Amino acid sequence: MEAILVFLGDPVVTRSLGAMLSVLLLIGSWQKLRDMVVFAAAVDNYRLLPDSMVTPVAWLVALTEAAAGLLLLLNDTASAGAWFSLALLATVTSAVVINLLRGHTAIDCGCGGLSSQPLAWSLVARNVVLMGIALLAAREGASRPLMWADYLTTVGVVLGMLGLYTIANQLMTNAPRVLAVRR
Repeated sequence: MEAILVFLGDPVVTRSLGAMLSVLLLIGSWQKLRDMVVFAAAVDNYRLLPDSMVTPVAWLVALTEAAAGLLLLLNDTASAGAWFSLALLATVTSAVVINLLRGHTAIDCGCGGLSSQPLAWSLVARNVVLMGIALLAAREGASRPLMWADYLTTVGVVLGMLGLYTIANQLMTNAPRVLAVRR
């Protein structure tokens, strides 16, 4: 157990997790900000806010996502960015859970991306994993300085994790369609 804690406290691990989360948040924010009308409609579909609050909350979510992503990029603010992203993920995941419990699954999650993803418990599971990543990224890395090989390792880990995330996300997006075709 101690070896796992030492591994998770290594600055390469915490920086890799933070950088991966940063890329996801910045891409998601950019996709929301480039078409706020579509994102505001996705927020409205959740039916959790009065009409007058939908657009301001949509802007708040997109800008918070961007801020968390930017904070995660810098060593001095990475921990704050991780906590910021954790709060954002917990909030949006709560909205998904509320709608799943209501039976509202035929709406787009509003996560951003090239394909629309309906609400599903797999989306909640994905966000819980991202919240775990945020918690790990919030940890201060070990006090050893990073070396050039550490930076190469971080880039490789981030690219690999982003690839796995993209594959898992696409599988979750396609799952309802595959089930519909099988029926």
